[in-house]
Amino acid sequence: MSHNNRAAQIAAELQQRISGMRTGERLPGARQLATEFRASAGTISSALATLTALGLILTEPGRGTFVASRAVLAEPDFTWQTPVLGRTRVDPERASRVGAYAGSDHIPLSWGYLSAELLPTEELRQIGARAARSSRAWVMTPPTGSAELRRLLSADYQAEPSDVLVVAGGQQGLVFAMRTLAEPGDTIIMESPTYPGAIIAAQSAGLAIKAVPSDGDGILVDRLRDELERTRARSIYLQPNYANPTGAVLSPERRTQVLELAARAGAFIVEDDWARHLGIESSAPAPLFTQDPHGHVVSVLTLSKPASPGIRLGAVIARGPAGDRLRASRTADDLGVSPIVQEIALELLTSPVWPRHLKRLRSALAHRRDALAFAIASSLPAARVPHVPRGGLHLWAQLPHGTDTREFSAAAHSAGVLVGDGRHFFVDEPPSPFLRLSFGAATEPQIAEGVRRLAALSPTTLRS
Repeated sequence: MSHNNRAAQIAAELQQRISGMRTGERLPGARQLATEFRASAGTISSALATLTALGLILTEPGRGTFVASRAVLAEPDFTWQTPVLGRTRVDPERASRVGAYAGSDHIPLSWGYLSAELLPTEELRQIGARAARSSRAWVMTPPTGSAELRRLLSADYQAEPSDVLVVAGGQQGLVFAMRTLAEPGDTIIMESPTYPGAIIAAQSAGLAIKAVPSDGDGILVDRLRDELERTRARSIYLQPNYANPTGAVLSPERRTQVLELAARAGAFIVEDDWARHLGIESSAPAPLFTQDPHGHVVSVLTLSKPASPGIRLGAVIARGPAGDRLRASRTADDLGVSPIVQEIALELLTSPVWPRHLKRLRSALAHRRDALAFAIASSLPAARVPHVPRGGLHLWAQLPHGTDTREFSAAAHSAGVLVGDGRHFFVDEPPSPFLRLSFGAATEPQIAEGVRRLAALSPTTLRS
């Protein structure tokens, strides 16, 4: 008889014995039970663990094991919570997809992080070991972040180090910025389609979201102007560089126009600069923040995307009273990012490892992007990719009218392929069926196999 079966048998016999004992009565010790049942100490321990999990016995270290009270708790009734909580702010379906992790048996054709072989893992191990030996890794840093790291992060934004607030990743930065710059019930305007994590960040802050369409050159400025006048919104969320999911880059002309509109409306622009280090054909354009001396732009950056998802570190950069308020409010959430994570980030960004990593990464992402575009054109020709992005991690594919993306995504998941259902990237109903397909987390052979599986699932209209 196996150990598990024997333990279950002993547990059943002891349970019957306990039924005739009084609450608080002591059971024989484990050694005595082992002798009685001619079982090992491990088997007896497993049997007692089963009875403990059932609530039949209690073990008090140094005293022994006793029969627990037989008082029966009422079945839980959570119905009171719903009216107390009120209407949910965050869409649970969309939230469940943000950061959804593919299992080892899934090909990750929708995943917002880099695959393990693209990360500087060995270098990070060495940097982490050195950081752990530093005394600075184990002492308190200011809630706004270490002075050295803030000075380094400010450079790309032509900002003062005092304008920088270090946070635990870009997502936390988005939530923190939206919640601090607006009041619940205020309106925020978002380009559409957009990053689902930004949608749930705005929902979490209690903001009303209004969507403005975008194209390959970014948000449509005329529509943004109309929406600002109609809603009197004081916040705009944009991804000027390699927008998720479309890969669009806000054109120079529209950058100027957007800044003029924000100034005229007295509005903040939350600039999600998540892909700053993910340019493929060239470096990303300068942050919108660098064109704005008056504090309309509040930038959010992250190292989790280009360096490692394990480095939960980003920053919010803001000027003027808004920056003061963001930094002053920080201690309401926490007292700062872990010092050891800041030390690792600081050494990574200042070492020769960083430019070498970005050079290798640019080449690898170019090959994977082109492999995905080729596979779609070859195997799913009716899945139209409006444009191949010059950076980022994603391709945005429009499917034939009438395709049910919910069903298609579920079928792909069953076939071992994770894809992004385009519905989750729109605030309102999508104008057409779309999929987000990512190339940063899958190898070229995985990309080819993943698209092959999608083609096998697809109706003839997608394949020819």
